[in-house]
Amino acid sequence: MKTAVIVFPGSNCDRDLAVALEMVTGIKPAMVWHAETELPAGIDLIGVPGGFSFGDYLRSGAMSARAAIMPAVAAAAEQGRAVLGICNGFQILTEAGLLPGALMRNAGLDFVCRDVALNVVNSQTMFTSLYEAGERISIPVAHHDGSYFADGATLDRLEDEGRVVFRYGEAVNGSARDIAGIVNARGNVLGMMPHPERVVEPAHGSTDGRRLFEGLVGALVGA
Repeated sequence: MKTAVIVFPGSNCDRDLAVALEMVTGIKPAMVWHAETELPAGIDLIGVPGGFSFGDYLRSGAMSARAAIMPAVAAAAEQGRAVLGICNGFQILTEAGLLPGALMRNAGLDFVCRDVALNVVNSQTMFTSLYEAGERISIPVAHHDGSYFADGATLDRLEDEGRVVFRYGEAVNGSARDIAGIVNARGNVLGMMPHPERVVEPAHGSTDGRRLFEGLVGALVGA
């Protein structure tokens, strides 16, 4: 089981994500600098971490989506490799066209940093297999541009195809239909604004995020 975490200038959750992945796989992830053009051979899972890559210059995730490593990430996703984008990683994946929609400024224009209630909408993905559909969990958020936006037809398609994976269980940032996380049509790319890597061990006060990583690793190992 080989994993990689992409590191951009301004990433501040790359180490947190690496620790979570090592905790469930027993193997340190490869830390891949954004200026590289290739991923290590045999990578099963690519993590695109949270933070403020390139200082959110122009638009959150806009510059990172055009980094040298992103064509390799897109190619890996096309091949069926798993890609997990968290917070700024979600923004990057939408800017790169790997996921539909966009992440806009939060309603009220406030930076939101707290634990939030999250509802598991679809438990049939490789990322959510250890959760129950309808289960409510608590995952922290920390973002200023986390309000998910897409046109009505796209939102309807996401709902109809079961691609809305997580939904906020409370008012957080004004996201359309309270969407907190979605997958691509193939189901191997997940983007989510909340930070599951921050709740993977009891010292964090909760382990609600750990099952995402354990379920994902289990699905990949068993594939």
